[in-house]
Amino acid sequence: MNPQAKLIFTASLLLGTTITISSNHWILAWAGLEINTLAILPLISKSHHPRAVEAATKYFLVQAAASALVLFSSMTNAWHTGQWDIGQLTDPTSCLILTSALAMKLGLVPFHFWFPEVLQGSSLSTGLLLSTVMKFPPITLLFMTSPSLDPTLLITMALLSAALGGWMGLNQTQTRKILAFSSISHLGWMAIIISYSPKLALLNFYLYALMTAAVFLSLNSMKALKLSTLMTAWTKAPALSTMLMLTLLSLAGLPPLTGFLPKWLIIQELTKQEMAPAATIISLLSLLGLFFYLRLAYCATITLPPHTTNHIKQWRINEPISPMTSILTTMSLVLLPTSPLILSII
Repeated sequence: MNPQAKLIFTASLLLGTTITISSNHWILAWAGLEINTLAILPLISKSHHPRAVEAATKYFLVQAAASALVLFSSMTNAWHTGQWDIGQLTDPTSCLILTSALAMKLGLVPFHFWFPEVLQGSSLSTGLLLSTVMKFPPITLLFMTSPSLDPTLLITMALLSAALGGWMGLNQTQTRKILAFSSISHLGWMAIIISYSPKLALLNFYLYALMTAAVFLSLNSMKALKLSTLMTAWTKAPALSTMLMLTLLSLAGLPPLTGFLPKWLIIQELTKQEMAPAATIISLLSLLGLFFYLRLAYCATITLPPHTTNHIKQWRINEPISPMTSILTTMSLVLLPTSPLILSII
């Protein structure tokens, strides 16, 4: 892709995100979401492969439908209350429609079908944007409207997301699809707590984005699109493979790594809210995700040659690992001891 075009699309992406997260008016928030959608479409379809064009088409249709529902819910609310302010969402029908629209934007169950397909059709760098930056505006809208939303609906969607995200990721062999189901599972953890502690849901999103970015950048350095490629990665980059294994375990939420912090705080908050059954169910469902993270980690580090794979073995990575990968990976591993500082900030 032309560098100038890429710069314009990236700038539009940042502009759309900034407009949505800083607006108080529904029309401005909707406009930001639309700019975001239009900016990411060329980045998804830039390879001109049929899978990429199909992914871009699916993404456009789903996001257009979700944006129309956001606009419809805000208009219904304005019709009943006379308010266009995002914080003044009081009409029950509008709340229900908005929850569905934002769930569709994020890829929460039962609106998750598009997300693995779109991620599979995109490159790893575009997949990173889809999994982190593109989820930020809808999460912000959920954060701003969280007092008005129905907790029962959100908890149901959260538990289903954690279950399906873990269960459907078990038999995948493509790394992008595994990370898509991982994203759906993590969104379940954010959705279950957003009604009770919105700041905690936002902290969970920040840490999820940090760890996912580290995994995507590591896989991009190795050019690992499927598990068979990952199996030969140890000879190319032993240090990067080791760090990838630890980052995946952090994403699974194992102590003493960063990923344990949001899960621990969410379980604690749910218990305080007398929702111990929901906390127990979502904790058990996260074990499904742990299985496929361990499978990825096993492929990245423990399957050393000689082993049976048809993939051409490569030697070292020619280009050096980017500083951003190193910084994100380090933060994905060592932030747990700083949890008192993080909690004092939120």
